[in-house]
Amino acid sequence: MMPYLLSGGAGILVGVIYALLGVRSPAPPTIALIGLLGMLVGEQVVPVVKRLVAGEPVLAFIQTDCARHVLGPHAGTETPPAAKEDKA
Repeated sequence: MMPYLLSGGAGILVGVIYALLGVRSPAPPTIALIGLLGMLVGEQVVPVVKRLVAGEPVLAFIQTDCARHVLGPHAGTETPPAAKEDKA
């Protein structure tokens, strides 16, 4: 979760600097970001189809490997990393 917060904070800081300088943000429009999400999801179609054809379990693969690829390294884990540290 911390990398997402740091990334968001950095983005806000850059936005404030751009506003102070009177510069427009070069960020892509929403349609481009949706296209990038489509690319991430599309990359997972081939491995899922290969597993279906091979008769291997697909749902677990989608919940773990695909989720981590699309949503980040902490997606698809049963216990959040912070909760694991608290237990130790």
